[in-house]
Amino acid sequence: MSLLLAASLLLKALAIPLLARVAWVDFSTQKISNRDVLLLLCLGLGAFQLLAVQAGSWWDMGLSAIAGLVLFIALFPFWVLRKVGAGDVKLMAVTPFLIGGSGLVVFSVFLLGFALATAVLVRNPFLLPVGMFRHYVQHLDRKGVVPFGVPISAAAICAIAFQIYANVAMASSSGVLGQLN
Repeated sequence: MSLLLAASLLLKALAIPLLARVAWVDFSTQKISNRDVLLLLCLGLGAFQLLAVQAGSWWDMGLSAIAGLVLFIALFPFWVLRKVGAGDVKLMAVTPFLIGGSGLVVFSVFLLGFALATAVLVRNPFLLPVGMFRHYVQHLDRKGVVPFGVPISAAAICAIAFQIYANVAMASSSGVLGQLN
């Protein structure tokens, strides 16, 4: 594994605790701070910069920029109609920079699963075991607020973990890790 790839994976790994923080804060306060979104953008751009230098191609970064712009434009009307929060729109627009163009399909599958699970739990809080958690979800249902940053963050964490695992597995199967020792 090259040093640039390892540094890129490290930047992506640093995004995981930040995404977990975004999910927790969004779940508890229904707010996603601009600071967290900008930090995620910087981590994603840094990881892409390293990968682009290694590959000698900016294609994946361009694809991510286009995907982020398309997601922002597609979700902006839902924010205007008050169906999603502004933080959710910004987080979705930044996520392609963390995941990369090649990982958007994996991210989309995870996002679909987590969004469906969130919708089921919000609509059917009796499925939850703990009374206090059930009470909180019922409160969210009455207010009409769903913390969509939670499934976005969870899907991004899973997609990043999958990318890190795939890169490390590929490096170890090619014998690169054994040559470093």
